[in-house]
Amino acid sequence: MTKPPFTVSSKAISMIAEISALVERFAIRFERDALKLRRANKIKTIYSSLAIEGNTLSETQVGDILNGKNVVAPIRELQEVKNAIAVYDNFASFNPFSLEDLLRAHAQMMSALVETAGQFRRSGVGVFDGDRAVHIAPPFERVPELMANLFDWLKNADDHLLIRSCVFHYEFEFIHPFADGNGRMGRLWQSLILSKLNPVFQYLPVETLVHDNQLKYYEAINASTANNDSGAFIDFMLGELLNALKIHQGEPIGRVNGGVSGRVNEVFGYVKAHEGCNAGELSAALSIPKRTLARDLKKLADQVEFRGAPKTGGYYLK
Repeated sequence: MTKPPFTVSSKAISMIAEISALVERFAIRFERDALKLRRANKIKTIYSSLAIEGNTLSETQVGDILNGKNVVAPIRELQEVKNAIAVYDNFASFNPFSLEDLLRAHAQMMSALVETAGQFRRSGVGVFDGDRAVHIAPPFERVPELMANLFDWLKNADDHLLIRSCVFHYEFEFIHPFADGNGRMGRLWQSLILSKLNPVFQYLPVETLVHDNQLKYYEAINASTANNDSGAFIDFMLGELLNALKIHQGEPIGRVNGGVSGRVNEVFGYVKAHEGCNAGELSAALSIPKRTLARDLKKLADQVEFRGAPKTGGYYLK
């Protein structure tokens, strides 16, 4: 068994303990609101994962396609959504420790989009920022061996599954085993691995976490590549999972303490987890226009307050 290079920081160890505790609290919400969570998160997960890859369909349009409605959009983008729906419908059927299941999932995800759906790439690939090569993947001849080794380690290593899920995600993107679809498959597979640790992770999908913080996601990948050690990526992903759990811990869907619903709940949860945050941070983290955010904060006036100077202050729970 070949072990990938990674370092588990003291910060990561602390986050694992905190995540483990919060997952149990989130499980209460999961049991109570499973049907709502399943539907709402399927739409958001598919939208987020494809938006990262440049798909321009809105979250509403993704929901309409899921509901069988006609949506006018580019044929490729519609196909991407339909494929993703099929994959997430089959989520529970995939074994995260099976390389064969990875290929099967890729075949569904990329059906009618690439000729090599469900097959490893047959040429060299790289990740580019304009004309600059950010990452050149290993030669295609090595991909079958590298992927077999990665799955062998994933299945047999003694490291905590939270760590293994992060390391797998990074190493998968480094190997870049497919001609296309590597990003969406890497994020899907980490979610699938985490679901074996606890089913509630299906409802904190990696795709949504990455979509909400893409810049830092790619910075963590680049830092790990530069260091030949995925420790930076481990810290980033565990931090995102922890923040998501803090935002949602124990609160029923569609309600905060004062009975305010929907998006306002997310604003309350974010302030609760990040006291001192400003409007710009809230707007960016939750993808809410600032005018809409201002209205939401007014609805939370009994629970959230602004402290400090206009330019340097932030929001806190009362």
